[in-house]
Amino acid sequence: MIEEKDVLIRVRDGIHIAVRIYRPDGAGPFPTLFAASPYRYDNNDLPAQPMFLWRETGPIELYVAYGYAYVHADVRGTGRSEGEFEFLGQREQHDLYDVIEWIAAQPWSNGKVGGIGQSYYAMSQWFMGIQNPPHLACIAPYDGLNDPYRFMGYPGGIEGAFLAYWGNASVRVPNLYPANGHNPRHVTHDLFLEVEQHPFYDEFWRERAAFEHLDKIKVPLFSIGVWAKMDLHLAGNICGYQLASGPKKLAISGTATPFSSQSDFAEMEFHNKYLLPFYDKYLKGLKTSYDERPNVEYPVRNTGKNRSFEDWPPGTNPMHFYLAKGPTGTVASLNDGGLGTARPDKNVGSTSYTYPHPSWVLGVVPIGLAGPDPARGVLTFTTLPLDHDIEIAGAAKLILYAASTRSDTDFIVKVSEQFEQSREEHARGIQPKYFIVTKGWLRASHMDRDPKRSTEDIPYYTHERATPLTPGSIYKIEIPLQPIAYLFHKRSRIRVEVCNGDSPVTDALFFHFYRPDKIGTDTIHHNAEHPSELILPVLHTGAGA
Repeated sequence: MIEEKDVLIRVRDGIHIAVRIYRPDGAGPFPTLFAASPYRYDNNDLPAQPMFLWRETGPIELYVAYGYAYVHADVRGTGRSEGEFEFLGQREQHDLYDVIEWIAAQPWSNGKVGGIGQSYYAMSQWFMGIQNPPHLACIAPYDGLNDPYRFMGYPGGIEGAFLAYWGNASVRVPNLYPANGHNPRHVTHDLFLEVEQHPFYDEFWRERAAFEHLDKIKVPLFSIGVWAKMDLHLAGNICGYQLASGPKKLAISGTATPFSSQSDFAEMEFHNKYLLPFYDKYLKGLKTSYDERPNVEYPVRNTGKNRSFEDWPPGTNPMHFYLAKGPTGTVASLNDGGLGTARPDKNVGSTSYTYPHPSWVLGVVPIGLAGPDPARGVLTFTTLPLDHDIEIAGAAKLILYAASTRSDTDFIVKVSEQFEQSREEHARGIQPKYFIVTKGWLRASHMDRDPKRSTEDIPYYTHERATPLTPGSIYKIEIPLQPIAYLFHKRSRIRVEVCNGDSPVTDALFFHFYRPDKIGTDTIHHNAEHPSELILPVLHTGAGA
């Protein structure tokens, strides 16, 4: 392998973008894989393991061994590249185009370039595809969002903690302390302050939202999402597949956790199975197993069973579960409410809670002698034991008829499978085991809908302004839940959790900040006049391969 370090490429506004080139020993010409991030190619010497969340290039040596050049760029303002870091700004987008065309002009290049990489590398690929540089042949974004307002800065319009952590731990620290110790760099741009100054979906966010332009992608696309990353990247991979205009396929991984998704991408087996056949087809012109892949493929979480379809979402029927008073006697929570398939009558009332609750410690999670107890500090609504399996596929939603003592409030929702519990455990006061299936978020003042993107089933909110609530008035609030394919098992229960906050205990890096001014009481109504309900997309019987 020939390794060319610190090659400087002049782009259209005169600054130089630094790249490291890995290529086979020989004259070529070679097809090229292009990766771009703010994480410094100097750090590629570190092992690709979850403690280094930003080591998301994939196995460079594998591709070089198979006859590919691999070009890794530091985006402007990071590593050895000139300029100031802009977090996916327009100049950074233009740099991608210019570097791709520079690659194609090199004597060792066969003139075909493909995008590669996870997370930020995948986010960059959406912009590669949107610009359609003449020598871009394909993109394969793995685990990459394309709407940073809704999935990094303000999920549901609510302040998210992820960007604060990411900007410091994944951008500033790796730039200041590179693995080789050479040329430490301060990334001085205060991204989090900029995010705080843009609480609505405005021009700052539109400039960085590849989502707005996905239909411009004409090159072949292999979009690979991760069920376990629904908080961050999953919707981007699905929307990218749905909206791109060129040849396209979608695969979704059933890997166990957000962190194992990175471990998967470091493994040669993953690339031999998924990506190498894709690149061989579109960068080398070979006939490969990619041709045999279905348009859409995914494992059903909680089963390991694989399904394939012609499109996403597959055919489903809505199933309605109505919130009720309870108690169910199955879980210790703020209310222990019920959830049933029968529409409520006039006498089942409402459920209120006052916040911040005195039991909360880590976000909205109480901590006792037995450790964190996430259910105890939130509202829960739980079904009877299921008398049959229920498989869902697609996006669900929760409709709440709610009032607040404040002029605004937040709703953070989780839908879980609550597993069957032994009598002995229940008698000892042990909380039942559960698995979070899907989530949703919405700030109540952000209920302006985009009529072009909303459907009868799933609302799409503009987040362009806040419309204050009238304290005490009841509002119908529809909270979209993240897409998922999941099987609820017979004898388990379906549980809905509702609160105005979350926690790093339950949501890891993807939790929302709890603002000091969130002090008040919220009431959820669940009666005949105000039938708050969960609507799940139940897969047609016998659907799919």
